[in-house]
Amino acid sequence: MKFIMKNLFFKALNIEETDKLMIRRFAKTTGIPIERLSYYNRFNIIPSGKDLLQICDAAGITEIELFLKMGVIDSRILSLIKENADQISQIIQKTDIEKDEFPAIPPLVRNTNCGKLYQGDCLDLMQHMDDDCVDLIFADPPFNLNKLYPSNIDDNLKSEEYLRWCKQWLDKCIRILKPGGSLFIWNLPKWNTYLSEYLNHRLTFRHWISVDIKYTLPIKGRLYPSHYSLIYYCKGEKPNTFHPDRLPMDICPHCVGDLKDYGGYKNKMNPDGINLTDVWFDIPPVRHKKYKKRNGSNELSIKLIDRIIEMASDEGDLVFDPFGGSGTTYAVAEIKKRKWIGIEIGPVDGIIDRLDNIGDDAEYLAKIRKEINCLITNRDLKRRIDRGWWTPDSVRKENIKFKKVAK
Repeated sequence: MKFIMKNLFFKALNIEETDKLMIRRFAKTTGIPIERLSYYNRFNIIPSGKDLLQICDAAGITEIELFLKMGVIDSRILSLIKENADQISQIIQKTDIEKDEFPAIPPLVRNTNCGKLYQGDCLDLMQHMDDDCVDLIFADPPFNLNKLYPSNIDDNLKSEEYLRWCKQWLDKCIRILKPGGSLFIWNLPKWNTYLSEYLNHRLTFRHWISVDIKYTLPIKGRLYPSHYSLIYYCKGEKPNTFHPDRLPMDICPHCVGDLKDYGGYKNKMNPDGINLTDVWFDIPPVRHKKYKKRNGSNELSIKLIDRIIEMASDEGDLVFDPFGGSGTTYAVAEIKKRKWIGIEIGPVDGIIDRLDNIGDDAEYLAKIRKEINCLITNRDLKRRIDRGWWTPDSVRKENIKFKKVAK
């Protein structure tokens, strides 16, 4: 990954981030504490109120100039750009714009019945992929949490650099996505707020899915973070494919009775299950060594990837995942007979071993799918019958009997 180091706030004011004396003098001139000035610089935050007026006055620049130098486009600037689009486009065309290099295609390291696995940078691979060729893209990029990955990538970038990189691979994903194709991005809510803003001008928003976190992660001074964010977009007005799974109704694990009162609507409930919502509580973390394919790193649940692939693709469709990780997407796509293309910048031995021993994943996936697309699982159905609870069959028979009596 190639990044340009940016301290946009201080840079806009012609202040060197390392020049402590200059920063102290500017703080004294404006009356703004150094800590607050550093905050604006570190997080690329536009000052407001008195701070904004004092900073612009001390630096001898206008508010609009500060906004532009920091790369922030508000409604005023956007209106000016629209009104002067012809002149601005001519200026841009005359400027020596950095063009993408055309790198060599990364090496192909594994061919399967359905897919191809490459090793290298996803940006390099996507440069060689055709326009409008992929039906479904699932992306699980590094979260920029300063974790140590086997690939030794820099996972502690400044926010501006991380988002710049995300927009690079998103642009390429959008180009290769078919009209009607679907894009899912798995990330922290913080980052997905920025990525959603970027995607809203390029694709059609479908859903913001909250996926419950099953472990504690207390952070001082903040609310307890308890979900991952999965954003779902499509290219064009609507997706070509959308058939989400249905889930069993909530049942008490002890008495197998209803956890929700369905009242007189039991006979109207779909025997295939409850509609899937945009809040998912049933995705387990991958902790057990029996299912964990990569030591020392978080791993995606097969159940999560299965749900996405089932929802937004059909057999024979092409699935692309630009961040291979442990290879969960590729394994599920292989089992479900989707064509797939994958790439991992780090070691790929674990992914190859997983594909070579895919029977374990296939067995686990079959077990998962036995417990969906039914209102009551087979495991609970017998217990409910034994304890006298209603079932889809009993409600249907009672309804038929009531109709006969009514006649």
